Amino acid sequence: MTKSAASTASKTYAGLDVSLKETAVCIVDDAGRILCERMLPTDPQVIAKCLGKHAPTLERFGLESGATSAWLWREFRALGLPVVCLDSRHAHRVLSMKRNKNDRNDARGLADLVRMGWYREARVRSLDAQLIRSLLLSRQQLLQSRRAIENQMRGALKTLGVMTGSTKGRGFMPRVVELRADNDWLSSVLDPLLAAHASIAKQLKAMSASVLDTARRDGDVRRMMTVPGVGPMTALAFKAAIDDPQRFTSSTKVGPYLGLTPRQYQSGESEWIGGIGKSNDPLLRSYLYEAAGVLMTRLRRSCPLQQWALRLAKRIGWKRASIAVARKLAVILHAIWRDGTVFEWSTTEPAVA
Repeated sequence: MTKSAASTASKTYAGLDVSLKETAVCIVDDAGRILCERMLPTDPQVIAKCLGKHAPTLERFGLESGATSAWLWREFRALGLPVVCLDSRHAHRVLSMKRNKNDRNDARGLADLVRMGWYREARVRSLDAQLIRSLLLSRQQLLQSRRAIENQMRGALKTLGVMTGSTKGRGFMPRVVELRADNDWLSSVLDPLLAAHASIAKQLKAMSASVLDTARRDGDVRRMMTVPGVGPMTALAFKAAIDDPQRFTSSTKVGPYLGLTPRQYQSGESEWIGGIGKSNDPLLRSYLYEAAGVLMTRLRRSCPLQQWALRLAKRIGWKRASIAVARKLAVILHAIWRDGTVFEWSTTEPAVA
Protein backbone atom coordinates (compact mmCIF):
# COMPACT_ATOMS: atom_id res chain seq x y z
CA MET A 1 0.00 0.00 0.00
CA THR A 2 1.35 3.45 -0.89
CA LYS A 3 1.62 6.22 1.63
CA SER A 4 -1.24 8.15 0.03
CA ALA A 5 -3.45 5.05 0.10
CA ALA A 6 -2.60 4.42 3.74
CA SER A 7 -3.52 7.99 4.63
CA THR A 8 -6.99 7.60 3.12
CA ALA A 9 -7.59 4.23 4.74
CA SER A 10 -7.28 5.36 8.36
CA LYS A 11 -7.26 8.39 10.55
CA THR A 12 -4.12 10.47 10.46
CA TYR A 13 -2.42 12.63 13.05
CA ALA A 14 0.38 15.17 12.89
CA GLY A 15 2.89 16.88 15.12
CA LEU A 16 4.49 20.27 14.53
CA ASP A 17 7.79 21.33 16.09
CA VAL A 18 7.72 25.08 15.59
CA SER A 19 10.63 27.50 15.35
CA LEU A 20 10.68 31.07 14.07
CA LYS A 21 11.81 30.27 10.53
CA GLU A 22 11.03 26.59 9.96
CA THR A 23 8.59 24.02 11.31
CA ALA A 24 9.14 20.27 11.35
CA VAL A 25 5.97 18.40 10.34
CA CYS A 26 5.40 14.71 10.92
CA ILE A 27 2.23 12.89 9.83
CA VAL A 28 1.41 9.40 11.13
CA ASP A 29 -1.52 7.00 10.76
CA ASP A 30 -3.51 5.48 13.61
CA ALA A 31 -0.97 2.65 13.86
CA GLY A 32 1.93 5.07 14.32
CA ARG A 33 3.45 4.57 10.84
CA ILE A 34 5.10 7.68 9.48
CA LEU A 35 3.37 8.86 6.31
CA CYS A 36 5.15 12.14 5.70
CA GLU A 37 7.94 14.24 7.17
CA ARG A 38 8.73 17.74 6.01
CA MET A 39 10.60 20.90 7.00
CA LEU A 40 8.40 23.83 6.02
CA PRO A 41 8.47 27.61 6.48
CA THR A 42 6.58 28.72 9.61
CA ASP A 43 3.61 29.90 7.57
CA PRO A 44 0.08 28.70 8.45
CA GLN A 45 -0.99 28.63 4.81
CA VAL A 46 2.00 26.54 3.71
CA ILE A 47 1.59 24.09 6.60
CA ALA A 48 -2.16 23.81 6.03
CA LYS A 49 -1.55 23.03 2.35
CA CYS A 50 0.88 20.25 3.27
CA LEU A 51 -1.55 18.75 5.78
CA GLY A 52 -4.38 18.87 3.25
CA LYS A 53 -2.26 17.07 0.67
CA HIS A 54 -0.66 14.34 2.81
CA ALA A 55 -3.31 13.93 5.55
CA PRO A 56 -6.78 14.18 3.99
CA THR A 57 -8.28 12.23 6.90
CA LEU A 58 -6.57 14.36 9.55
CA GLU A 59 -8.14 13.70 12.95
CA ARG A 60 -6.07 16.27 14.84
CA PHE A 61 -2.57 17.70 15.02
CA GLY A 62 -0.66 19.34 17.82
CA LEU A 63 1.99 21.90 18.56
CA GLU A 64 3.66 22.83 21.86
CA SER A 65 2.69 25.97 23.73
CA GLY A 66 5.26 28.68 23.14
CA ALA A 67 5.86 32.20 21.89
CA THR A 68 4.28 31.71 18.45
CA SER A 69 1.82 28.94 19.32
CA ALA A 70 -1.10 31.29 20.11
CA TRP A 71 -0.80 33.00 16.72
CA LEU A 72 -0.48 29.70 14.82
CA TRP A 73 -3.34 28.13 16.79
CA ARG A 74 -5.69 30.99 15.91
CA GLU A 75 -4.66 30.90 12.25
CA PHE A 76 -5.22 27.14 11.99
CA ARG A 77 -8.57 27.43 13.76
CA ALA A 78 -9.61 30.13 11.29
CA LEU A 79 -8.78 27.69 8.48
CA GLY A 80 -11.03 25.05 10.10
CA LEU A 81 -8.19 22.68 11.02
CA PRO A 82 -8.38 20.41 14.13
CA VAL A 83 -5.36 21.85 15.95
CA VAL A 84 -4.60 21.36 19.64
CA CYS A 85 -2.03 23.25 21.71
CA LEU A 86 -0.09 20.88 23.96
CA ASP A 87 1.10 21.88 27.42
CA SER A 88 4.86 22.26 26.95
CA ARG A 89 5.66 20.94 30.45
CA HIS A 90 3.91 17.64 29.76
CA ALA A 91 5.25 17.35 26.22
CA HIS A 92 8.81 18.09 27.38
CA ARG A 93 8.78 15.16 29.81
CA VAL A 94 7.96 12.75 26.99
CA LEU A 95 10.23 14.28 24.38
CA SER A 96 13.19 14.37 26.78
CA MET A 97 13.10 10.55 26.93
CA LYS A 98 14.38 10.33 23.37
CA ARG A 99 18.09 9.74 23.06
CA ASN A 100 18.64 12.20 20.22
CA LYS A 101 16.90 15.55 20.36
CA ASN A 102 16.26 17.34 17.09
CA ASP A 103 13.32 19.00 15.38
CA ARG A 104 12.47 15.90 13.37
CA ASN A 105 12.31 13.63 16.43
CA ASP A 106 10.33 16.22 18.38
CA ALA A 107 7.74 16.40 15.60
CA ARG A 108 7.48 12.59 15.64
CA GLY A 109 7.03 12.58 19.41
CA LEU A 110 4.31 15.24 19.25
CA ALA A 111 2.49 13.29 16.53
CA ASP A 112 2.54 10.16 18.72
CA LEU A 113 1.26 12.12 21.74
CA VAL A 114 -1.63 13.48 19.72
CA ARG A 115 -2.37 10.06 18.25
CA MET A 116 -2.50 8.31 21.61
CA GLY A 117 -4.16 11.18 23.47
CA TRP A 118 -1.39 11.32 26.09
CA TYR A 119 -1.31 15.07 26.42
CA ARG A 120 -2.84 17.95 28.32
CA GLU A 121 -4.25 20.67 26.12
CA ALA A 122 -3.07 24.17 26.98
CA ARG A 123 -5.63 26.92 26.76
CA VAL A 124 -4.89 29.60 24.20
CA ARG A 125 -5.92 33.11 25.17
CA SER A 126 -8.32 35.03 22.99
CA LEU A 127 -6.92 37.91 20.97
CA ASP A 128 -8.55 40.48 23.27
CA ALA A 129 -7.04 38.85 26.37
CA GLN A 130 -3.64 38.67 24.68
CA LEU A 131 -3.80 42.38 23.82
CA ILE A 132 -4.61 43.30 27.43
CA ARG A 133 -1.81 41.10 28.73
CA SER A 134 0.68 42.60 26.26
CA LEU A 135 -0.36 46.09 27.36
CA LEU A 136 0.15 45.27 31.03
CA LEU A 137 3.50 43.57 30.40
CA SER A 138 4.70 46.54 28.34
CA ARG A 139 3.76 48.91 31.16
CA GLN A 140 5.58 46.65 33.64
CA GLN A 141 8.69 46.72 31.47
CA LEU A 142 8.62 50.52 31.37
CA LEU A 143 8.32 50.61 35.16
CA GLN A 144 11.32 48.32 35.53
CA SER A 145 13.36 50.40 33.06
CA ARG A 146 12.54 53.61 34.91
CA ARG A 147 13.48 52.00 38.22
CA ALA A 148 16.77 50.73 36.78
CA ILE A 149 17.72 54.21 35.56
CA GLU A 150 16.88 55.76 38.95
CA ASN A 151 18.97 53.11 40.72
CA GLN A 152 21.89 53.83 38.39
CA MET A 153 21.70 57.57 39.15
CA ARG A 154 21.35 56.85 42.86
CA GLY A 155 24.43 54.63 42.86
CA ALA A 156 26.51 57.02 40.76
CA LEU A 157 25.72 60.05 42.92
CA LYS A 158 26.51 58.18 46.11
CA THR A 159 29.79 56.88 44.70
CA LEU A 160 30.83 60.38 43.61
CA GLY A 161 29.96 61.75 47.04
CA VAL A 162 27.40 64.21 45.70
CA MET A 163 24.31 62.80 47.33
CA THR A 164 24.31 61.66 50.93
CA GLY A 165 21.50 60.69 53.21
CA SER A 166 18.21 59.12 52.26
CA THR A 167 17.33 58.80 48.56
CA LYS A 168 13.83 57.40 48.99
CA GLY A 169 10.52 58.87 47.93
CA ARG A 170 9.28 61.16 45.19
CA GLY A 171 11.74 63.86 46.09
CA PHE A 172 14.63 61.92 44.61
CA MET A 173 14.30 63.00 40.96
CA PRO A 174 13.81 66.74 41.74
CA ARG A 175 16.92 66.49 43.94
CA VAL A 176 18.88 64.92 41.05
CA VAL A 177 17.83 67.74 38.69
CA GLU A 178 18.89 70.31 41.29
CA LEU A 179 22.28 68.65 41.78
CA ARG A 180 22.83 68.55 38.01
CA ALA A 181 22.08 72.28 37.74
CA ASP A 182 24.57 73.08 40.50
CA ASN A 183 27.35 70.77 39.24
CA ASP A 184 28.23 71.01 35.54
CA TRP A 185 30.86 68.30 35.88
CA LEU A 186 28.05 65.76 36.37
CA SER A 187 26.68 66.37 32.86
CA SER A 188 28.44 63.41 31.23
CA VAL A 189 26.96 61.06 33.83
CA LEU A 190 23.48 62.48 34.39
CA ASP A 191 22.38 64.06 31.10
CA PRO A 192 21.90 60.78 29.15
CA LEU A 193 20.17 59.15 32.12
CA LEU A 194 17.89 62.15 32.73
CA ALA A 195 16.90 62.23 29.04
CA ALA A 196 16.13 58.51 29.03
CA HIS A 197 14.20 58.82 32.29
CA ALA A 198 12.08 61.68 30.92
CA SER A 199 11.30 59.75 27.74
CA ILE A 200 10.33 56.59 29.63
CA ALA A 201 8.21 58.60 32.07
CA LYS A 202 6.33 60.18 29.16
CA GLN A 203 5.61 56.83 27.52
CA LEU A 204 4.69 55.28 30.86
CA LYS A 205 2.15 58.03 31.47
CA ALA A 206 0.58 57.44 28.04
CA MET A 207 0.47 53.68 28.53
CA SER A 208 -1.04 54.01 32.01
CA ALA A 209 -3.74 56.26 30.56
CA SER A 210 -4.44 53.61 27.91
CA VAL A 211 -4.76 50.94 30.61
CA LEU A 212 -7.18 53.08 32.61
CA ASP A 213 -9.25 53.81 29.50
CA THR A 214 -9.44 50.07 28.74
CA ALA A 215 -10.64 49.41 32.29
CA ARG A 216 -13.32 52.11 32.10
CA ARG A 217 -14.77 50.68 28.89
CA ASP A 218 -15.06 47.14 30.28
CA GLY A 219 -18.12 46.45 32.44
CA ASP A 220 -16.68 43.24 33.90
CA VAL A 221 -13.53 45.05 34.98
CA ARG A 222 -15.52 47.87 36.59
CA ARG A 223 -17.52 45.34 38.62
CA MET A 224 -14.32 43.61 39.74
CA MET A 225 -13.01 46.97 40.92
CA THR A 226 -15.80 47.14 43.49
CA VAL A 227 -13.78 44.60 45.52
CA PRO A 228 -11.71 46.44 48.18
CA GLY A 229 -8.06 46.67 47.27
CA VAL A 230 -8.61 45.76 43.61
CA GLY A 231 -7.70 48.44 41.07
CA PRO A 232 -7.75 48.57 37.27
CA MET A 233 -4.38 46.82 36.86
CA THR A 234 -5.39 43.86 39.03
CA ALA A 235 -8.82 43.54 37.41
CA LEU A 236 -7.43 43.70 33.87
CA ALA A 237 -4.65 41.24 34.67
CA PHE A 238 -7.20 38.85 36.16
CA LYS A 239 -9.45 39.04 33.11
CA ALA A 240 -6.53 38.53 30.74
CA ALA A 241 -5.26 35.52 32.70
CA ILE A 242 -8.60 33.73 33.11
CA ASP A 243 -10.05 34.85 29.76
CA ASP A 244 -13.27 32.81 30.15
CA PRO A 245 -14.87 32.42 33.61
CA GLN A 246 -16.86 29.38 32.47
CA ARG A 247 -13.68 27.31 32.10
CA PHE A 248 -13.75 26.75 35.88
CA THR A 249 -16.65 24.77 37.34
CA SER A 250 -16.00 26.35 40.74
CA SER A 251 -14.45 29.65 41.79
CA THR A 252 -12.31 27.83 44.35
CA LYS A 253 -10.32 26.24 41.49
CA VAL A 254 -8.93 29.62 40.46
CA GLY A 255 -6.49 29.75 43.40
CA PRO A 256 -4.66 26.50 42.52
CA TYR A 257 -4.62 27.48 38.84
CA LEU A 258 -2.79 30.71 39.69
CA GLY A 259 -0.32 28.91 41.97
CA LEU A 260 -1.68 30.45 45.18
CA THR A 261 -2.06 27.15 47.06
CA PRO A 262 0.69 25.18 48.87
CA ARG A 263 2.44 22.36 47.04
CA GLN A 264 1.89 18.94 48.55
CA TYR A 265 3.90 15.73 48.34
CA GLN A 266 2.72 12.43 49.77
CA SER A 267 4.12 8.96 49.14
CA GLY A 268 3.74 6.18 51.69
CA GLU A 269 4.84 7.45 55.07
CA SER A 270 6.50 10.52 53.57
CA GLU A 271 4.40 13.65 53.39
CA TRP A 272 5.15 17.37 53.36
CA ILE A 273 3.49 20.64 52.42
CA GLY A 274 5.64 23.31 50.83
CA GLY A 275 5.22 26.87 49.60
CA ILE A 276 2.93 28.10 46.87
CA GLY A 277 3.36 26.63 43.41
CA LYS A 278 4.13 29.90 41.55
CA SER A 279 2.89 28.49 38.25
CA ASN A 280 1.13 30.28 35.40
CA ASP A 281 0.90 34.08 35.69
CA PRO A 282 3.48 35.81 37.97
CA LEU A 283 2.23 39.29 36.95
CA LEU A 284 -1.31 38.59 38.16
CA ARG A 285 0.03 36.95 41.34
CA SER A 286 2.03 40.07 42.17
CA TYR A 287 -1.02 42.30 41.57
CA LEU A 288 -3.20 40.12 43.78
CA TYR A 289 -0.55 40.17 46.51
CA GLU A 290 -0.42 43.97 46.33
CA ALA A 291 -4.22 44.13 46.42
CA ALA A 292 -4.17 41.97 49.55
CA GLY A 293 -1.75 44.41 51.17
CA VAL A 294 -3.97 47.37 50.29
CA LEU A 295 -7.00 45.55 51.72
CA MET A 296 -5.21 44.82 54.99
CA THR A 297 -3.44 48.16 55.55
CA ARG A 298 -4.92 51.04 53.55
CA LEU A 299 -8.65 50.42 53.47
CA ARG A 300 -10.50 53.34 55.05
CA ARG A 301 -13.89 51.67 55.12
CA SER A 302 -13.94 48.50 57.22
CA CYS A 303 -15.61 45.36 55.95
CA PRO A 304 -15.90 41.72 57.11
CA LEU A 305 -13.32 40.66 54.50
CA GLN A 306 -10.71 43.00 55.99
CA GLN A 307 -11.54 41.95 59.56
CA TRP A 308 -11.10 38.30 58.61
CA ALA A 309 -7.78 39.08 56.89
CA LEU A 310 -6.40 40.91 59.94
CA ARG A 311 -7.39 38.10 62.30
CA LEU A 312 -5.75 35.62 59.97
CA ALA A 313 -2.54 37.70 59.94
CA LYS A 314 -2.39 37.61 63.74
CA ARG A 315 -2.83 33.85 63.73
CA ILE A 316 -0.53 32.65 60.91
CA GLY A 317 1.70 35.64 60.18
CA TRP A 318 1.54 38.52 57.73
CA LYS A 319 3.20 36.87 54.74
CA ARG A 320 1.14 33.68 54.75
CA ALA A 321 -2.01 35.67 55.43
CA SER A 322 -1.31 37.92 52.44
CA ILE A 323 -1.11 34.88 50.17
CA ALA A 324 -4.36 33.52 51.62
CA VAL A 325 -6.06 36.89 51.10
CA ALA A 326 -4.73 37.06 47.52
CA ARG A 327 -6.25 33.64 46.89
CA LYS A 328 -9.54 34.76 48.44
CA LEU A 329 -9.57 37.85 46.21
CA ALA A 330 -9.07 35.66 43.13
CA VAL A 331 -12.05 33.52 44.16
CA ILE A 332 -14.22 36.61 44.72
CA LEU A 333 -13.20 38.18 41.40
CA HIS A 334 -14.09 35.02 39.51
CA ALA A 335 -17.48 34.76 41.22
CA ILE A 336 -18.26 38.40 40.45
CA TRP A 337 -17.26 37.99 36.82
CA ARG A 338 -19.16 34.72 36.37
CA ASP A 339 -22.37 35.84 38.10
CA GLY A 340 -22.42 39.45 36.90
CA THR A 341 -22.60 40.82 40.46
CA VAL A 342 -20.68 43.38 42.51
CA PHE A 343 -18.93 43.17 45.87
CA GLU A 344 -21.23 43.43 48.89
CA TRP A 345 -19.49 45.23 51.72
CA SER A 346 -21.94 44.17 54.41
CA THR A 347 -21.99 40.42 53.73
CA THR A 348 -20.94 37.95 56.38
CA GLU A 349 -17.23 37.30 56.61
CA PRO A 350 -15.77 34.49 54.48
CA ALA A 351 -14.62 31.16 55.78
CA VAL A 352 -10.91 30.78 56.44
CA ALA A 353 -9.07 30.01 53.18
